[in-house]
Amino acid sequence: MKKNIFRALSLALVISLTSCTVEIREDNDLPVNPTNPTNPTITTLEGDITGNLSLPKGNYTIKGVVRVLDGATLTIAAGSNFTATTSQVSGLVVLKGGKINAIGTASEPIVFTSEGKKPGDWGGLTIYGNAPIKAAGGAATALSEDGNNQVYGGNDAGDSSGILKYVRVEYGGRKIGDGTSETNSMTFYAVGAGTTLDHLVSYMGTDDGFEFFGGTVSATNLVSYGNFDDSFDWQDAWSGQFNSNWYAYQTGTGNFGMEIESSANADNTAPKINGITLIREAGTKPETAGSSEITAIQFKKQGSGLFSNVYIDGYKNGLKADGTTVQKSWAVLIQDEPTESDQLKKGKIKVSPINHVNSDNVGLYGYGFTSATPVTFTNDTAVKKVTMESGAWATVNGKDLLAGLK
Repeated sequence: MKKNIFRALSLALVISLTSCTVEIREDNDLPVNPTNPTNPTITTLEGDITGNLSLPKGNYTIKGVVRVLDGATLTIAAGSNFTATTSQVSGLVVLKGGKINAIGTASEPIVFTSEGKKPGDWGGLTIYGNAPIKAAGGAATALSEDGNNQVYGGNDAGDSSGILKYVRVEYGGRKIGDGTSETNSMTFYAVGAGTTLDHLVSYMGTDDGFEFFGGTVSATNLVSYGNFDDSFDWQDAWSGQFNSNWYAYQTGTGNFGMEIESSANADNTAPKINGITLIREAGTKPETAGSSEITAIQFKKQGSGLFSNVYIDGYKNGLKADGTTVQKSWAVLIQDEPTESDQLKKGKIKVSPINHVNSDNVGLYGYGFTSATPVTFTNDTAVKKVTMESGAWATVNGKDLLAGLK
């Protein structure tokens, strides 16, 4: 995720219902646990949530950046839909000590979308936790890149920021600041292992689908579809150990399937993922013409990972900007020598078994430098695509996002 500047926030959350209006203010003049009508037709969320708030199934508007503050919990009922305004930077941010319990179902997911239904319309969903990180130079804390100016990183590996289950975020990655940087669709800063992330979809954002900045949280059944930058990305020594069933489908515009780094910290705990499927549709181009960011899995800056049952499809060589020189695409790319010596050679990078099909340079690791120890591998045809059950949770405008797994 690139650097971001959010606009200033108001101090109140205003909930405009058909039958009443309730304000939750920081001065606590009004109750922080309002009783909502059973079926509100529209609700506008704006500013800070300072106390526990439960939203029944309904249609809601996110206006500007809405923040869940320390000590507050936002609970969202299955089947709820949130539409972010696009006249200003909008987003949903859960700060350290805050929680979100958004528990949808396969048939009634919780959906966050935008007015314009265009990639980059809004700032997406961001969560801060209190789990350990290792930022540049081994720092235990760092300042967030999203313009919230939040210091993230803590000492509670088991910290919980709540539950996200059957949640879809659409059209994130709002361009901000200098016009060249974006937010991610879903971003997790120092989120702890007590948090549940399951059956999540990131759809058509202009930066990464999912990005982890350190932390210990694990995630299951992730779908990154049509995101312009990397489908999955992490840094600051993210170390989730119980991840499974990750699926990326790159179409139209897309860079790396996975971009992996540890902020140059050789001493890190390699995250583990069982079951990864990365598919790049024919004709998909990197964001920058001629870019080398067309590989399935890239490791750099001491990035590590122990990946099993990996299926890679459609990663073809491209052309450089001059249109003549082939830019190679790999199943796995080791970008720098320290990552090779400290991570690959010490067994902290492992991608096996792997089935690499309909791609170029099959059976080879690529290197961003001259390597004395090239790695080759034999395709394991027993490795199949991950399996997930189709349903409303992974369907947009009638399109089954899981069709590529069939």
